[in-house]
Amino acid sequence: MNNILVAQEVTKKFGNQYALNKVSLSIPENCIYGLLGPNGAGKTTLIRIINQITFPDSGSVLFDGRPLRPQDIASIGYLPEERGLYKSMKVGEQALYLAQLKGLTKSEAKKRLKYWFERLEIGDWWNRKVQELSKGMAQKIQFIVTVLHQPKLLIFDEPFSGFDPINANIIKDEIINLKDQGASIIFSTHRMESVEELCEYIALLHNSEKILDGKLDDIKKQYKNNTFEVIADFENTNTGLENLKSHYNIGIDEIKGQNGHCHFNVRLPSDDTKRFLADLSTIASVNSFVETVPSASDIFIKTVKDKNGK
Repeated sequence: MNNILVAQEVTKKFGNQYALNKVSLSIPENCIYGLLGPNGAGKTTLIRIINQITFPDSGSVLFDGRPLRPQDIASIGYLPEERGLYKSMKVGEQALYLAQLKGLTKSEAKKRLKYWFERLEIGDWWNRKVQELSKGMAQKIQFIVTVLHQPKLLIFDEPFSGFDPINANIIKDEIINLKDQGASIIFSTHRMESVEELCEYIALLHNSEKILDGKLDDIKKQYKNNTFEVIADFENTNTGLENLKSHYNIGIDEIKGQNGHCHFNVRLPSDDTKRFLADLSTIASVNSFVETVPSASDIFIKTVKDKNGK
């Protein structure tokens, strides 16, 4: 698979403080790539370097297989976390202005804006001033301006901020559509449920360094710890569970249920899974025995805590 963007040991300092310390990552073409990390991890600095708002002290960035150039800005769309529309301008007037800054002719910009305004059901706002817009409505305008010139690489920094759940889902679906149409997307967020829904690859930054990256499914497999969620019906719940605990020297957590119907989690030695299930089946009717895969949020928290030595 080809990469749309490659960062090679990118380093950036502000005074004596590292914002990025030899960060390397590769973002495949036509994927949604989650750029994650606590506040102050270095995410925004890396995004600003990709957009050539600032430049690294050392290291390099390759775009589409060659060193990043000033003219590549025309192939990048950036929706920053801190939005910036001119409040006294009319919505349509401003959208046209920003679209032309991206290299579109006025006629082509009008055509594309008409399509997007109708698609996101905001056509009635063309002649209204930006200051009249709700935060969510202004977000829609900036989203449109970001994607209008059909860039190869899109960078969304907290794109759902300010949206109610319905409009957040609309924008989520549009991001997926853009990916399906061939765009490559960097997605920076603290909303781990959005990472689960959207991202195929992730990188985790912490204290200016990359501490984790790869395909999300592969990372989840690496973080599995042989924990299973069990739903079973026992003739005698307490006796059955105590026998299992003592025989396998294990803990059984989050026990729920009544009248013999039991729902619990158990972590097993890796070579005991089949034997445990066989023994469980002799004392209970097993309805479900499913391995628990850690969520993106679980991985985020564990990795950062481990790095902090906590």
